[in-house]
Amino acid sequence: MGEVTNMMEYQAIAKQKLPKMAYDYYASGAEDEWTLKENREAFSRILFRPRILIDVSSIDMTTSVLGLKISMPIMLAPTAFQKMAHPEGEFATARAAAAAGTAMTLSSWATSSVEEVASTGPGIRFFQLYVYKDRKVVEQLVRRAEKAGFKAIALTVDTPRLGRREADIKNRFVLPPGLTLKNFEGLDLGKMDQANDSGLASYVAGQIDRTLSWKDVKWLQTITTMPILVKGVITAEDARLAVHSGAAGIIVSNHGARQLDYVPATISALEEVVTAAQGRIPVYLDGGVRRGTDVFKALALGAAGVFIGRPVVFALAAEGEAGVRNILRMIREEFEITMALGGCTKLSDITRRHIFTEGDRLGRPVPRL
Repeated sequence: MGEVTNMMEYQAIAKQKLPKMAYDYYASGAEDEWTLKENREAFSRILFRPRILIDVSSIDMTTSVLGLKISMPIMLAPTAFQKMAHPEGEFATARAAAAAGTAMTLSSWATSSVEEVASTGPGIRFFQLYVYKDRKVVEQLVRRAEKAGFKAIALTVDTPRLGRREADIKNRFVLPPGLTLKNFEGLDLGKMDQANDSGLASYVAGQIDRTLSWKDVKWLQTITTMPILVKGVITAEDARLAVHSGAAGIIVSNHGARQLDYVPATISALEEVVTAAQGRIPVYLDGGVRRGTDVFKALALGAAGVFIGRPVVFALAAEGEAGVRNILRMIREEFEITMALGGCTKLSDITRRHIFTEGDRLGRPVPRL
């Protein structure tokens, strides 16, 4: 294979290397996959207004997330079943994130446990949480994550049921032999068995709590001192409720377009959420980020940082830890160049005036941030 020059090139390599069931699980979206395409395409409709003749000889990309210093505003989103992509799975991802000086989010459905990931060495790690019907399981899991040194909970709020992922239904998706949901090992929670559709969909139907509501965000705060990021907000109404519920931050996410199809791209929903949050809590963006230019656009629209998901598992499948390190290096380099060419030397220099969106071209007023 020739030299990989951007993170998207890893997807084709992953497709060749992975069994069809595994690749389809990572790559597919819900139903018509309109939002899956839109998560990328919406970025291409935002254009730059670069400023010139600014001294950009020194560029500072450092920032902080929940008071923790990171090297760049680019973090790793939770992606399940990483050992399905590569034998080292979440271990490799954790080491790559730590080496890049950024945060990793471990999925509830990881194929490595919170303790195992913590054992890879120091690093800023968040724990993504699905709320199970059995709240004792949830409490136990949250306490284990806290004890293992995880710094925040990313509470997924858009999955009372699993979206209709037709590739998984066709493939009768189940975890390959030898892989388990490591965080739930030893708990009598039923297995992800072969089903007449997707084994994962059947598992979710049996285990995940459909009664989850805003009061549970408050309940979580009674069982942990870790800050809670609400992941899956795409409207102003829910942004305001997240602020009132005591959330420490919001992750604008449509679950990688795997839940409800025909919701807007996250980059299209971002400004509405940022405006509603009124600067009271940070807003992060997850979904469709593949380039340094995407990171700049998200920050210009008010995001405090971004998360990347699928590129991690594709890079992992292609080259293991080296692949994940490489995507983080490439997107960092791209973002640094975008800042320089946009006339920004630090993150606070990036403003709404550095971009224009479809709404701007149609003469809609720019929300004042």
